[in-house]
Amino acid sequence: MAKEKTLDDLFYDTLKDIYFAERQILRALPKMARAAQSQELKAGFEKHREQTEGHVERLQQVFELVGKRAQGKTCEAIQGIIAEGEEIIEEFKGSPAIDAGLISAAQAVEHYEIARYGTLKTWAQTLGKKDAVALLDKTLQEETATDKTLTQLATTAANQKAAA
Repeated sequence: MAKEKTLDDLFYDTLKDIYFAERQILRALPKMARAAQSQELKAGFEKHREQTEGHVERLQQVFELVGKRAQGKTCEAIQGIIAEGEEIIEEFKGSPAIDAGLISAAQAVEHYEIARYGTLKTWAQTLGKKDAVALLDKTLQEETATDKTLTQLATTAANQKAAA
């Protein structure tokens, strides 16, 4: 008979999901930076790429803490979100709406990450993985801050430029 799955199994499975997602995001961010018209948005994507490298490193630490090898599991959700971002780049490149579109795509990514990190942090708390909680919370705070920055860029410049 198959072993019954536990919250610990779910935690590990979701950890593999977000690890895969972060590595895909690392590949997508330079494309988004190149497509952005605003220097501020370009710089934001470049800064977030550096942060994302740190997110991958923190995830590797969490894998170590739980005694598992760091490995990804294909995440179709992030693949779809990134594909939508690539469509925006293709369809709106060079237009006044490109930055607003890029911000919307980036926020879809951020919201996915915020959901995953929030869940993982809660599960780590439930499972008594205090060191993992701290690592996951640090990334959650950075993802939340990035989302707020993207909202500010959208509302102070990109959306108006796209509407003009």
